[in-house]
Amino acid sequence: MKYILAIDLGTSGPKVALFSIRGELIGSEFQEMKLILLPDGGAEQSPAEWWDAIGAAVKRLLGKGLIPREHICAIANTGQWSGTVAVDRDGHALSNAIIWMDSRGEPHLRKIMNGFPKIEGYPLAKLVKWIGRTGGIPGFAGKDPIAHILYYKFVQPEIYQRTHKFLEPIDYIGLRLTGKFAASANSIVLHWLTDNRDISRIRYDENLVKLSGIQREKLPELLPANSILGPLSPQVAEEWGLSTDVSVITGSPDIHSAAVGSGAVADYETHLYIGTSSWLTCHVPNKKTDIFHSLASLPSGIPGRYLLTNEQECAGVNLQFLRDNVFFHEDELAVPKPSNVYHLFDRIAGRVPAGSGNLIFTPWLYGERAPVEDRFVRGGFFNQSLHSTREHMVRAVFEGVAYNTRWLLNYVEQFIRRKLGAIHFVGGGAKSDIWSQILADVLNRTIRQMRDPIEVNVRGAALLAAAALGCIRYDEIASLVPVAQSYEPNPDHRTTYDRLFREFIAIYDGNRKIYARLNRNS
Repeated sequence: MKYILAIDLGTSGPKVALFSIRGELIGSEFQEMKLILLPDGGAEQSPAEWWDAIGAAVKRLLGKGLIPREHICAIANTGQWSGTVAVDRDGHALSNAIIWMDSRGEPHLRKIMNGFPKIEGYPLAKLVKWIGRTGGIPGFAGKDPIAHILYYKFVQPEIYQRTHKFLEPIDYIGLRLTGKFAASANSIVLHWLTDNRDISRIRYDENLVKLSGIQREKLPELLPANSILGPLSPQVAEEWGLSTDVSVITGSPDIHSAAVGSGAVADYETHLYIGTSSWLTCHVPNKKTDIFHSLASLPSGIPGRYLLTNEQECAGVNLQFLRDNVFFHEDELAVPKPSNVYHLFDRIAGRVPAGSGNLIFTPWLYGERAPVEDRFVRGGFFNQSLHSTREHMVRAVFEGVAYNTRWLLNYVEQFIRRKLGAIHFVGGGAKSDIWSQILADVLNRTIRQMRDPIEVNVRGAALLAAAALGCIRYDEIASLVPVAQSYEPNPDHRTTYDRLFREFIAIYDGNRKIYARLNRNS
């Protein structure tokens, strides 16, 4: 029997898992990591800590003796997207990684978007060129890798000059696994420097690279997403107790892997992922872009397919914020943090009726990307009263993320020109039964809570690797991902949630200028 070791470099830390080549979960391990948030809009993590955390998790997992190590045939790689690691010629990271939440490159990105006339702030000629070739255009929030690299160029020029290659996080892990400087064609897409019109032959567009002001030689060579990057390096093989015959798959970012791991692989079959961030995506048959709401169909993890991509900045991290900064903050009033705090959140949220007593939480703790790109918007509780309790606050957080998802759903349906059917729910959020029901009620859709939802990224990466090795067919994948439970909308909650959703949108519309004034210089 052959097995695949899958690595998912998540923002909260790496998860590693063992799967059979038919997608059966054997075991998994997680290693929590810290996130560095800086007062100037910076968001960083340490590449060295990434690698140490992955190694620790792999050693714990393999140390359980669940399978013979010699039966591992491949390593599948996935993880957070839209990040930047500057490495020298020896493969050493020159600084912390700039991750997907970082907006410090925004002013430098705006400088290359000069020209008139403008649409949505973009010069028309550049807008047409960028979207026509890539399917999108760098966002003014400054959170795409092109903005990260421009930040290095203009703010930390010594690092820019010493950089041999700028790598996405998953491609940095690929480098550590194999010693090869290369990038998955899927991971590099959000640089907005590749010609994606032929998804079987994604390549850098020299004109766009020139427009960006980034030196072409500092960008990695591109490989197809499901190709074999190379054999496992002897050093890593020895450290982990594996064979150098193990193949390392180039891999795809987490959105692509989750789409496969959710089992929603047919066109228009939809999955909702709630982890640190969230997204609502589906495969689509053609290339299309909605610049007004940050939606685009880009190359999928499945060869020859497109995937509608989007991202909402803060989802599950709102519960983490509630846990660490409100209920169990480490100060003079600190109380011990229970190990099962998220289960407790589920229980106490169930004690108050739908609508949380008209308490509304907006989940924009670090800005937003879709369906509005607004790096200044912030979160908060609205309409608190002396009657509001912790139970109301917890449920309002669940509901606020659901309202935000409904906001995005409206534009996803406009994009694909059809109403979505049942939604496959995955990610850490899908472990919550009450969140599953709240989503069904707020979205007015059947929610399919998938089995082992927190392993969705590693499952997808493993299934893509199995297909790349010829062990399964891509059209078999849906049958290999089981549903745990389905939740139907409760019609008694329809009126309440429709009313509160309208107010949720009104909160953004009525306060966005205030957010901009408060946060423009923060």
